[in-house]
Amino acid sequence: MEQNDATVRLERWSGSWQPDDPNAAFKAEVSDYTRLDPLPTLIGLADFTGIPVGVLARYVLAKWACAGSEGLLELGPSTVERLWEHIATAERAGTDADRLVAYEHLRGMLSWLRAPLAEGHAPEGL
Repeated sequence: MEQNDATVRLERWSGSWQPDDPNAAFKAEVSDYTRLDPLPTLIGLADFTGIPVGVLARYVLAKWACAGSEGLLELGPSTVERLWEHIATAERAGTDADRLVAYEHLRGMLSWLRAPLAEGHAPEGL
């Protein structure tokens, strides 16, 4: 197995995007979060734990980057595909009315996924 120990430069970004860009919300969030400097937090944690800053940065990135895969494993591919199909159908139609229908379908499906977390039903600690 090849090991990738690449050097990564932490950069601020305030790019531009079109209002209809399907990634506009994500790009706006990236722009907002990259104004922050994560190093003071990582340096403090490194000092406290004795774990090198680079190792902690890799941990944070790996944990965040793998969260989508983790979610897929927990939900299962068929559930993810069922959720996505509502979005794909609405996007093919291309109307706000169809997007609203997709929202209603997704809201219904997510409400049953969220049910164990609803007030009074969540496992202790969640």
